[in-house]
Amino acid sequence: MQHIAYLMASLGVSQLVRISVNGTPTERVVEARTTLADFLREELDLTGTHVACGHGVCGACTVLLDGASVRSCLMLAVQSDGHEVTTVEGLAGDDGELHVAQRAFAEEHGLQCGFCTPGFLITTAEIVGEGVELSRAEIRERISGNLCRCTGYQNIVTAVETAIALQRDGAAGGAPRA
Repeated sequence: MQHIAYLMASLGVSQLVRISVNGTPTERVVEARTTLADFLREELDLTGTHVACGHGVCGACTVLLDGASVRSCLMLAVQSDGHEVTTVEGLAGDDGELHVAQRAFAEEHGLQCGFCTPGFLITTAEIVGEGVELSRAEIRERISGNLCRCTGYQNIVTAVETAIALQRDGAAGGAPRA
C-alpha cells in the first residue's frame, strides 16, 4: 500500500483521507503528495505539530499514529487513512486536564524556547503509555530522536522521569484523547 501512495504522490493525484485526529473523525480530499505534518497544520489548523528539518531528524513533527510515534514530515497524509492520529493538542483531556507529560514538563522546567517541546511531549506520552520504568540512560536513548538546541536535556530527562512516576502513581491525565 505504501508503494501505491508514493506512486500517487508522484502523479499529483488527490485522494479522500478518513482519519481520526485527537479523537475526532475527519475526512478531507488531499493531494497524495501532502505530508501528514502539512495536512495537520494547513488543513486542520493543528499548528502544535512543528516542522523544522523536514527530514525526520529533529523530532519536532512527532505525532502518535495508533499510539506509536512517527515523524509526520516523512509520512504522507494518505498513509494515515483509517488510522488514529494524536497530536500535542490531543494530549490534554476533554476537560482540560493536562496529560502527565505536560504536567511533568511544566513542573520540571523541561523546555526553554518551546519549539521542540511538542515532539518531546508526544514521545513522553508514548513512553508513559507503555507503563515501563526506565533508567536515565534508557530515557536518554528513547528521546534521542528529538533534538533540543536550548536546554541541555537535563530537565527534559527529569521531566520524563516525573511523567513516568506520575503515571505509575495513578495521576490523572495519563492517556491521550482517543
